[in-house]
Amino acid sequence: MSATKQRAESKDGIWETVKVIVEALLLALVVRTFLFQPFSIPSGSMMHTLLIGDYLFVSKYSYGYSKYSFPFGLGPFEGRIWASAPKAGDIVVFKLPADHSTDYIKRVIGLPGDKIQMKGGVLFINGQPVKRENTGEFVEKGPFGNEIKAQIWRETLPNGVSYDTLDMGTTAGDDTREFEVPPGHYFMMGDNRDNSADSRIDGSGVGYVPFDHLVGKAQIIFFSIDQSAKPWMFWTWPSTVRVDRMLSMLN
Repeated sequence: MSATKQRAESKDGIWETVKVIVEALLLALVVRTFLFQPFSIPSGSMMHTLLIGDYLFVSKYSYGYSKYSFPFGLGPFEGRIWASAPKAGDIVVFKLPADHSTDYIKRVIGLPGDKIQMKGGVLFINGQPVKRENTGEFVEKGPFGNEIKAQIWRETLPNGVSYDTLDMGTTAGDDTREFEVPPGHYFMMGDNRDNSADSRIDGSGVGYVPFDHLVGKAQIIFFSIDQSAKPWMFWTWPSTVRVDRMLSMLN
């Protein structure tokens, strides 16, 4: 084989490799933008439904698409297309209204027109207390090796959706004014009621979340690892991967 032919074949091989890489990146971009996007949980605001170190897929199509469905919020339109409203109890990833770029994950508690209030740690919706029952104690190792303890309360919303919340004691978020959710907005709360910057908390940057700020619905935990470990430290997986949480569907 001549040197010229070898160089030509080498260039063809490099070009094919570049094409495969570009096609793979474009496919990943399409999947991430329109179908599913992976997210990791960096804080304990949704404990114990979601733990630090959980990795989950969020469906981008559940509520339709807005400019925030696209990377860096660069969607070429305003509002929302193919829109479908979230239901009370959905776990939602959204862009923080205060800066339009930070991703938050909370549970939808209030729909447009709802009146939301906390009284003595009890959630009230439209003047009625939400049904709840104590189901035991939650114990988790904290980020500094400390032990986190909380009471587990099972809440059931008026539409029948049930989920667990944590109560660690009396905090400012246990008693609030009454919030009336404006049209086109949603009221978000974390399941870890005493450790969540959400729509109840003035200065949190959350407030009432506009519909077009919703990124998608949390669907499934595909991987989970103890917060003290890193996912790339595969040699620690036998003792740090939370196998029981993997492939867990979310409400």
